[in-house]
Amino acid sequence: MPATWPALPYDAWSETCETLHAHTQVLGKLAATLAPPEPQLQHAALRLTARGWETQPLPAPDGSGVLVVALDLRTHEGLAEHSDGRVQRVALAPDRPVGEVTREMLAAVRSLGGPAEINLTPQETPWKTALDEDTEHASYDRDQVRTYFAAATRVALALSAFRAPYRGRSTPVNAWWGSFDLAVNLFSGLSAKPPSDDFIVRNAMDAQEVAIGWWPGGPDYPKAAFYAYAHPAPEGFAGATLAPDAARWDGDLGEYILDWDDVIAADDPHAAAVQFARSAFQHACLACAWDQALAASAEGVPPPVD
Repeated sequence: MPATWPALPYDAWSETCETLHAHTQVLGKLAATLAPPEPQLQHAALRLTARGWETQPLPAPDGSGVLVVALDLRTHEGLAEHSDGRVQRVALAPDRPVGEVTREMLAAVRSLGGPAEINLTPQETPWKTALDEDTEHASYDRDQVRTYFAAATRVALALSAFRAPYRGRSTPVNAWWGSFDLAVNLFSGLSAKPPSDDFIVRNAMDAQEVAIGWWPGGPDYPKAAFYAYAHPAPEGFAGATLAPDAARWDGDLGEYILDWDDVIAADDPHAAAVQFARSAFQHACLACAWDQALAASAEGVPPPVD
């Protein structure tokens, strides 16, 4: 893994990015199906760990124990683990279509924990071919995956450092398989009206929140970047000047953006990323009239209890 914050040009790895994104959908759909439901669909979120993307412990469908399903981005394997010690592995390799990997992953889960049925239609993606029938996405460049994982690991550390002192309700660093991003969400404690009746939006956006996250690039924005938004955002929310200087409002996305290239060009990329998160959060708290004592806690005020 590179010792520095690596460059991640989306155009250079877009095909592998889409394949990896598709693989994460299988994990996410298993989590959404098997885990006990939580507010804001938190049960469906994945985690970025020291080995890659993985589910939280999931109840085995046959009641035999706990399953964890993961994409190991170090050994380039999909795997399913049972709490009794059994493990099934599936190779992630160049020219292995998503459909083939999906079928093997589901077979591994079922062999360890019993029947697990998921909706195989991908979500929040520009392609709609069922995951177990997808022969289009088969690019998997291991070096590109290693570079992505190195970048994502540094992002997760920065997002964790930002959210750590906050004394309101917040999420851990979630790995979202629909939008293929990493994000933390900080909540004010008040409810909010979802912006639409779409199932995901209606369930995920029913609380006042500020989201700070990062994506590795995609068709709608072909650059890796940090982002920040508030829900609900009041009129004039877009008018702030954030830190560092490269941060800006993107009207098409409706979010504040800090491009990855600007982060890695900084003398201290970690500090630049945390600065962006704190700057966006404090602006959102003022614009949305959050309790200022709660907002101040994200800056470590009052200090942690010894």
